[in-house]
Amino acid sequence: MQITDPIADLLTRIRNASTAKHPSVDVPASNLKKAICQILVDEGYIKGMKVTDD
Repeated sequence: MQITDPIADLLTRIRNASTAKHPSVDVPASNLKKAICQILVDEGYIKGMKVTDD
């Protein structure tokens, strides 16, 4: 049985990209993740975010 935690996955991807000095990270979008990323931008933890349609 596979259990996933999308919030933990989002934060882990951001942390891993930061540690590896990547300028950006791609994550699957959801309304909750967009809201969390907006909070991270507002609080200064990340520089910005961009939602793209693919």
